Amino acid sequence: MGKRYDNIITVIDLGSAKTVVLVVETTDVGLRYRGHGVAPSGGTRRGVIVDLETASRSVSEAVARAEQACGLSLESAVVGISGPHIRSLNSRGGVAMGSRAREITQADIQAAGDRAREITMPDDREILHLLQQEFVVDELDGVRQPVGMMGRQLEVHVHVITAMHSAVQNVISTLNRAGMEVEDTVYEALAAAESVLRRDERELGAAVIDIGAGTSDICVVQEDVVVHSGVVPLGGINFTRDVAYGLETPLLEAENLKRQFGCSMVTRIAEQNEIEVPSVGDRPPRMMRQRDLGEILQPRAVELMEMCRDMLKHAGVLDMLGGGIILTGGGARLASLTESCEDILRRPTRIGLPLGIAQMPAELQEPEFATAIGMVFYTQRTRVLRNKEEMGFGARLRALFARGGSE
Repeated sequence: MGKRYDNIITVIDLGSAKTVVLVVETTDVGLRYRGHGVAPSGGTRRGVIVDLETASRSVSEAVARAEQACGLSLESAVVGISGPHIRSLNSRGGVAMGSRAREITQADIQAAGDRAREITMPDDREILHLLQQEFVVDELDGVRQPVGMMGRQLEVHVHVITAMHSAVQNVISTLNRAGMEVEDTVYEALAAAESVLRRDERELGAAVIDIGAGTSDICVVQEDVVVHSGVVPLGGINFTRDVAYGLETPLLEAENLKRQFGCSMVTRIAEQNEIEVPSVGDRPPRMMRQRDLGEILQPRAVELMEMCRDMLKHAGVLDMLGGGIILTGGGARLASLTESCEDILRRPTRIGLPLGIAQMPAELQEPEFATAIGMVFYTQRTRVLRNKEEMGFGARLRALFARGGSE
């Protein structure tokens, strides 16, 4: 076991295609990159662990590479959670504080939050995140921080993200088998939103669609709060398999063809373009029209975007997206996918590149690393908030004892 470093943030993105371990140091002037490790993923399917032993070997390999890069012995990490089992809902809870208005305290906020947490859900599910949206003090809504305000009734609106308990425990067990403790779990699209959304998009309303290998995770933010989240069970591997079957080429070659020559809109491909397609077995490669590849990828791109549109529409948030749609994750690299998204969802769309971290190599500032980098930002922000709360509690205790000693 290694040492636990209070100034080190280690995150693990356990994807269906690759496992990423990123190590960052917190300093007085901000975050500083220390190292990372990447290994091919095994034992996962559509963001869910299906083979603990194989998945733990992938984690061990990525951790070993990260340790070599950063020169530290790592023993704990924050890990991302994804998969079709993710569900979300909006809830509210309130407390009455008496017939006469009084000052609202942190304890009142906690009590209101506990009421909002009292939701009915199956025994096999657990709350992954309870995200504050707004407070209502008496009849005044839109309150962000009610502590110190006067009121007789306090209500809190929250966004609740739930996950299947067994799926979360399998991720934790995978890391434990690799010799890593789990500090926290983070819904991956929430993490991606932390790293790719701009301030105006967060205010106007925007949807982040994180297209991974196995699934596409969605997080909608408006007025700087999460209003919807969910998962579409389609990802980059579906595109790759379509190419493998359609062009009769090995999966690895299909992935390469998709990355180099793939396009989600056939009309964007010149009719005379040809590509060399490797064959299965010992047969020689063949020359084919690049449009043949596009004709395979376009229907799957349309299906993915229609599923995203239907989810957002059913949740009642499609019309909230004044800031548009941000595609990120490795699957977002497919040429013309932003155009496909704009055609079907009727919203402006861009590719989401993650924010940079000091001394971080340029190779990480790509869509496929948005989740891992976002987990760093999320962890840093939650640590700062936790420290503020602890310092505030400590200050209140000191004041209490000071008053007690003077009486």
